[in-house]
Amino acid sequence: MQAKRGTRDKLDKFFDMSRPITVTLQIQGAAVYDFSCFGVDKDEKLSDDRYMIFYNQPASPASEIVYKEIGGGAEFTINLGKIPASIQKLVFTGSIDGAGTMGEISAHKIFLAQDGKETVAAEFTGADFQQEKAVTALEIYRKDSWRFNVVARGFNGGLDALLKSFGGEVAEEVQSAPKKVSLEKKIAEGAPKLVSLVKPLKVELEKRNLLDVVAKVALVMDISGSMYHSYKNGTVQEIVNKILPIAVQFDDDGELDFWYYGSYIKRMPSVNMANYESAVPANWNRLMGELGGGTNAYLVMKDVVKEFQDSKVPAYVIFVTDGEIDDDVEEIVIKSSKMPIFWQFVGIGNDASGFLGRLLGGYGFLERLDNLSGRLVDNTNFFALDDFRTVDNSELYSRLLNEFPIWLKDARRHNIF
Repeated sequence: MQAKRGTRDKLDKFFDMSRPITVTLQIQGAAVYDFSCFGVDKDEKLSDDRYMIFYNQPASPASEIVYKEIGGGAEFTINLGKIPASIQKLVFTGSIDGAGTMGEISAHKIFLAQDGKETVAAEFTGADFQQEKAVTALEIYRKDSWRFNVVARGFNGGLDALLKSFGGEVAEEVQSAPKKVSLEKKIAEGAPKLVSLVKPLKVELEKRNLLDVVAKVALVMDISGSMYHSYKNGTVQEIVNKILPIAVQFDDDGELDFWYYGSYIKRMPSVNMANYESAVPANWNRLMGELGGGTNAYLVMKDVVKEFQDSKVPAYVIFVTDGEIDDDVEEIVIKSSKMPIFWQFVGIGNDASGFLGRLLGGYGFLERLDNLSGRLVDNTNFFALDDFRTVDNSELYSRLLNEFPIWLKDARRHNIF
């Protein structure tokens, strides 16, 4: 059944009420989304806060409602026959964690299913909402029997406002973070040549609620023989220039940890606003020769893990290469999924349709790392750029920061830092 906003019906017309039903909510968009189920009483109040089910409380007292994260959303498994009589209605919601509005989403999907078979479905777009920060997606309520209502209405507030609307209490922050000096001021004073990068970066930071994040930032640069032209034409220096403002924003010291790797590795002095223009040495070809013509990603990743494995703050590692890396790094990626380290792999100058791309074999393994099994959390992302120097800065920062906030959220939930 394809339902519309306002569709109401009895659940027993579609499901065996003696067995569990699943409710799936998904939202596609640029922000980070939270999904919750509020079990409320006859006055539509959360009189028992054990029946607010979300990522931080994934099950009700007797597991009548169980939350599970899925790709792009959440799945709630519900055994309605075990719900106590004091709970008269289950309200399923989605909310934005950070900047953004529901009017900006591309899709909001709702599914009711049993035994993996989706029986009731509804889909909406951003055009169905406006500037709201949350949406009440679905209600399951008692009226002689259990019934459902596809609400799909925006709510003018985020998760905290939803909780308050149901009579719950929001825990007060013990201490707010000290206000940071603005990124504009830091860059204007320390590296004025980079000031044009600030605006597109801040747009993406605000969109993803990253302005107050404190993190270490590292850059790992491939300096194998196949990277010769990327060093000669200034691409690598341009990479440093565009990554540095991220470090200035996230790191209290405003410094970028820096490694070169070929067959061997070399940890470089940290890059900052005073020395960034010499991060790529004038005699880079000599350094290329010293570090060998091959690539030993395992060796450099092992060194990065040694540096950040016990960090008290997250480490955001940008790993730039023009080709395939050996599959022995799987071990490190899996192991580091329990550590405060996020790997952002970036492929440059290796268009699969060109000669170099065919020679190096593309980025197949890097792409597969995104779906690597056996990890505590998804701690990698990958994207490729044919030419780093010419990509629009807004697009670049959007890609660089796309999955980092999702990892931050998952890592916090698992007490990784």
